[in-house]
Amino acid sequence: MSDIDPEQRIYAVLAAIPSGVVVTYGQVAELAGLPQAARLVGRTLRHLPEGSTLPWHRVINAAGKISLPPDSDSGKRQVACLREEGLVVQGNRISLAKYQWRP
Repeated sequence: MSDIDPEQRIYAVLAAIPSGVVVTYGQVAELAGLPQAARLVGRTLRHLPEGSTLPWHRVINAAGKISLPPDSDSGKRQVACLREEGLVVQGNRISLAKYQWRP
């Protein structure tokens, strides 16, 4: 995967995340072969192409929290998408012990 640019590596990991689970920014970076690049993952998610179907909503921070402001449209959409997939979201928190993807 080292021949593929970092953005494409991140996209490949996002595409592989199954419904009903979450991953952390750091976990995406590790799976993409980009250790210590959690912030790059965040920047990449912020700039997903318009109309992307990649499951960006399945990525949360290492504390098990949604990083988006809870009152923002994107934050509300992320919570709604996760709940549609059957995850329990309590106060912008998701249990990593219960829902973290372990490929």
